[in-house]
Amino acid sequence: MSKNKVAVFPGSFDPITVGHEDIINRGSELFDKVIVAIGVNSSKEYMHSLDERLEMLRKTFKDNDKVQVDTYQGLTVEYCKEKKANFLLRGLRTTGDFEFEQGIATMNAKLVPEVETIFLMSNPQHSAVSSTIVRDIIRNNGNARQFLPQNIR
Repeated sequence: MSKNKVAVFPGSFDPITVGHEDIINRGSELFDKVIVAIGVNSSKEYMHSLDERLEMLRKTFKDNDKVQVDTYQGLTVEYCKEKKANFLLRGLRTTGDFEFEQGIATMNAKLVPEVETIFLMSNPQHSAVSSTIVRDIIRNNGNARQFLPQNIR
């Protein structure tokens, strides 16, 4: 009997973007379950509260029963072990993302070798979309709707 393929997709999701949504939906086609996990970092300033971010994620994936939304503190790979997730799902938009994520994946593999990091390339139409840029558009009263999932626009 094979074990379930469970992936954790971690992030701050402040806010969730169409790029995140795309990677998570594509991941849900590859894995039995994708846990979208908001990492709680008390030293970081967020635009949206934790409850608001949880609600945005729940609305975005309300029709996808393979996606579960959760929060965690501490090391992501330890959270994966706790949730019996054997994969860590990450999205890559640029070569800079790859270089950054490769270093983290290497360290995670040394810490918890049974958790495999899987990278999915961003679809080209989403490669410029980042939460940082979307937050900046929102803070400056711009129209960020096209960069946000339909259920939270």
